[in-house]
Amino acid sequence: MKVLVAGATGAVGKRLVPMLVSAGHDVVATTRSQPKAEQLRAQGSRAAIVDGLDRDGLIEAVKRAEPDVIVHQMTALAGLGSNLRRFDRNFAVTNRLRTEGTENMLAAARQAAVPRLVAQSYTGWPNIRAGGMVKAEQDGLDPDPPKAQRKSLQAIKELEQLLTAPSDIEGIVLRCGNLYGPGTGIEHGGALLDLVAKRRFPIIGPGAGVWSFVHIDDAAAVTVAALDHGQSGVFNVVDDEPASVSTWLPYLAQAIGAKPPRRLPI
Repeated sequence: MKVLVAGATGAVGKRLVPMLVSAGHDVVATTRSQPKAEQLRAQGSRAAIVDGLDRDGLIEAVKRAEPDVIVHQMTALAGLGSNLRRFDRNFAVTNRLRTEGTENMLAAARQAAVPRLVAQSYTGWPNIRAGGMVKAEQDGLDPDPPKAQRKSLQAIKELEQLLTAPSDIEGIVLRCGNLYGPGTGIEHGGALLDLVAKRRFPIIGPGAGVWSFVHIDDAAAVTVAALDHGQSGVFNVVDDEPASVSTWLPYLAQAIGAKPPRRLPI
């Protein structure tokens, strides 16, 4: 199968491209820089230099590649700041890639007659804060998110609506949990570990909030599976063992040699 991976040098893309090549797929991988294009070629793929926000350039790249399926992994998450008051500002480019970039990708897919598009989304804080602790895809997203995250949640909603609306293109949305592994915020020097090391990530009240994580290798593997399995829709992709903050945060602090997290009352 011929696969075009857009955003192939992100945390998941770096693991995804070698998996696709090993599985025998013919891979065209996009990036915005020439040095990263060389890295993609070294992984066994063909490289295309294009910006996902360049509609005409993206359409031309997809038409040249003539893929059977497109994988949308375009984000701008590297080097994000840890100030949650500026959450939407930090995610501004990623939000555009989830909205404008997805619209551009769909336009390119239609012009190149590509029947299937698989895209990465996110599950975690966007989930509705009502009902049971375990969230299924049908539970919906938060209708009243914190002010600093409203634009980011709207971008996630738009991506999912664009891909699951009745269409000639089969859209599959993979809502990944909190990614961990090389190239994520949960690695040495990453934003989350920096907060934990500086004791700026406290346990609030009993720490009963549940986080679902997923390793980048698993996120890549499920993307490979989605190429020729499943059907149009939204799917949560997380590890088998979600954990409360009171469980995973002290363990993470201990693992990196940091002091225990502070505890704050609600």
